[in-house]
Amino acid sequence: MQIDVIIGTLMPLVLVMMLTRFFGKNRSWLEGLKVWKFALFAGISFTFPALLVATFVGPEFPSIFGGLIGLFIVLLAIKKGWFLPEEDWDFDKKEHWNKEWLGSIVLKTEEGHSRSLPLWLAWIPYLALGFLLVLTRLEVFPFKSWLEGVVIGWSNILGTSISATFSPLYLPGTIFLIVVILTFFLHQMNRLMMVRAVKQSSGMLIGSAVTLFTAVPMVRIFINSGVNNAELVSMPIELANQAAYYLGNSWPLVAPFIGALGSFISGSATFSNMMFSLLQFSVADQLALPPERILALQVLGANAGNMICVLNVVAAASVVGLIGKEGTIIRLTILPMLFYASLAGVVGFLYILIF
Repeated sequence: MQIDVIIGTLMPLVLVMMLTRFFGKNRSWLEGLKVWKFALFAGISFTFPALLVATFVGPEFPSIFGGLIGLFIVLLAIKKGWFLPEEDWDFDKKEHWNKEWLGSIVLKTEEGHSRSLPLWLAWIPYLALGFLLVLTRLEVFPFKSWLEGVVIGWSNILGTSISATFSPLYLPGTIFLIVVILTFFLHQMNRLMMVRAVKQSSGMLIGSAVTLFTAVPMVRIFINSGVNNAELVSMPIELANQAAYYLGNSWPLVAPFIGALGSFISGSATFSNMMFSLLQFSVADQLALPPERILALQVLGANAGNMICVLNVVAAASVVGLIGKEGTIIRLTILPMLFYASLAGVVGFLYILIF
């Protein structure tokens, strides 16, 4: 998290500069720099609360609470006018826009289905989700052990020494389902509203489900490839041997890109970490590098790789009506990904070298 504080603080400024360079009338990087005070403030508003949460609460909550706290701080700053630039910036007239920017979705208001909710009531599902996640993850409460006590598993799969287990009640998805049920009653939804919401959500999940069904077997084979009659080492270990031999102590510079590659291939930062954590740990062990730092670089790279993950790009493009523009999106998102992964590698390398 200490590494991510530096990179995450700079990311809003990088994104604003990309916005003015690729989508502004003058195609200028410098126009984005005019908002540097507010952009850095916005980055710090997220990274430092996230660091505090990671340090004192646990690794599962920095993104949730860092984002919520940062949102409150940034909205307060906007309301008070802190760090805002003197000049306003806006896009060029719509008739001058590149055709690749235009989506196919036209917003329409459905008569008879719109209704207003109080702001506090609209926020309750998000607050309830965060509260329940914290409640079920902290060791000081008994809920974690209770939920983890329900285990489903398969021992000696197909006669091998491989076994797999999981705790269905402890999965984050279970918490999401509970919040969905609570929201149904709190928002006084009717059956038709729930059916429509489930149908829309399910349609968006189909692509993810297909990817998961193909990615999970690939990841498990990769991890358990050491179980074989030829007594060969597993694929991650063999890759680690070669990486340690050819790259040596410069490995921290490469580690984030391995994580990004995993996300690009598998479609998920989680599966990237599952595939390559053993590889990263083995390289760190062979080179006498701190494994926790190398694994941190793996996680940072995997998160960065989500920017160019084909699954995410396709899903986002379908939501905003940019079907067929996925190549353009990836060409643009690869720039902040390269910046993020490169800076993570440099900062991680210097951090390990100095400390």
